[in-house]
Amino acid sequence: MNNPAGAEGNDKPLLALRHINMTFGGVKALKDVSFEVRPGEVHCLAGENGSGKSTLIKIITGVYRPETGAEITYDGQAYSHMSPVTAQASGIKVIWQDLALFPEMSVAENIAFETMVGGWPRLVNYGRMRNIATDALARLGVSLDVDLPLKSYAIAQRQIVAIARALVGEARVVFMDEPTASLTQSETDYLLDIVRNLSASGVAVVFVSHRLAEVLEISSRITVLRDGALVGVYPADGMTQSRITELMTGKTFDQQVRAKPKQDRPVVLELEGLTRRGQFEDVSLTVRSGETLGITGLLGAGRTELALSLFGMLHPTAGRMALDGRPISFSSNREAIAAGIAYLSEDRLSLGLVQPQSIADNLVIASLRKIIAGGLISEDRKRSLVKHWIAELGVKIGLQDDAISTLSGGNQQRVAIAKWLATDPKLLILDAPTVGVDVGARAGIFDIVARLAETGLAIILISDEVPEVYFNADRVLHMKKGRIVGEYDPRQASLAEIEEAVYA
Repeated sequence: MNNPAGAEGNDKPLLALRHINMTFGGVKALKDVSFEVRPGEVHCLAGENGSGKSTLIKIITGVYRPETGAEITYDGQAYSHMSPVTAQASGIKVIWQDLALFPEMSVAENIAFETMVGGWPRLVNYGRMRNIATDALARLGVSLDVDLPLKSYAIAQRQIVAIARALVGEARVVFMDEPTASLTQSETDYLLDIVRNLSASGVAVVFVSHRLAEVLEISSRITVLRDGALVGVYPADGMTQSRITELMTGKTFDQQVRAKPKQDRPVVLELEGLTRRGQFEDVSLTVRSGETLGITGLLGAGRTELALSLFGMLHPTAGRMALDGRPISFSSNREAIAAGIAYLSEDRLSLGLVQPQSIADNLVIASLRKIIAGGLISEDRKRSLVKHWIAELGVKIGLQDDAISTLSGGNQQRVAIAKWLATDPKLLILDAPTVGVDVGARAGIFDIVARLAETGLAIILISDEVPEVYFNADRVLHMKKGRIVGEYDPRQASLAEIEEAVYA
């Protein structure tokens, strides 16, 4: 159900921007964009990666200064531009996707450290920090031990700490960038309840998410950007995911079940009774040549731990694994790669890619043996290999030597996939391959997955989003509390049936 708090309350905008333009290196990032937020409203800012969402937020918070002609009005006062100090003092807060928190510091220090910052040295009042943190968490209806280091808590609790920190400065507008990307369904539901409470208390929330079902559930209005331009502002009531997707991309995506019978194909991977105490138990499954096997379930079900065991990063305590009919047991991921197993991590930013390094270096890092000549790396072989896979997967880049961080999330993910395809794997494990990737890029990634399966590659597709495995896998396994508890054929089972089993 939508939250129309802002729409039913004050229709006069708290924050309004008109004629916003921004250019970087001759590229128009924003083109005469207008945007507004009402008091207590939950407003979605939607668009593909590169559509201008982050640029717009950085203009609102004073990180960037818009071009001449911009009009910004906040709480009835006009500005030609915001400064970071003005935005902070006015109660405009941003919770970025990486949260920008300090894992080694306590919860209290993370929430209240800005109150200790000033123009002159002074002693830290830890008692006051604890009180500030406790009060901020109480406003959210949350109780945490504020003396524990932040790293003691899971990502869901860290997200709440980031929200609490925003409230310390008397937030009036809070921008949330992909706040649910790493949360389970139950954690997501809890976070959305917190957003509703913020809205009810008069705090405006601007919600940025690629999960369109959440957008429709929580928002009263949706502003859509495409290629730096405003497409329009729409009421969430009556809107559908497919319609938002069409507005964001300018394209129509027809989701159809891709499942095909693969029972006659040779078995590539076989697991029998595989167990790792405390993480997963008695897992038996097969993956055939050219088959995409989907594994879904809530976070914490043991899916990633199973994948890491197949990749040699964790070691099973019982059971049997076989690849192409031969027993396997890996002591390291190097042995798994040599055997023909590739693993795309769910954490692209810190585990999947090395952000400061070049596109080329990231792509070849797992297949260096292919580009070595005479004991040294051959630049010609390296560039040829990179050129081949960039073309094969349709990655949009400038130069091979550009940092991987210069690419959009979707293109980064294609490079991450290319990195593993360059190793010539027999089995490719994709762990949450669309985290942080927009809807248009998601479709492209799953087209790649389907194409790879057609070449005979065996694929395990792991996702906590049931529609992803339903539409893109040949079979779907439901994993719960470390066990396989259900198997579904998407050609026979309905999406609703699998979602009910997983999310109930």
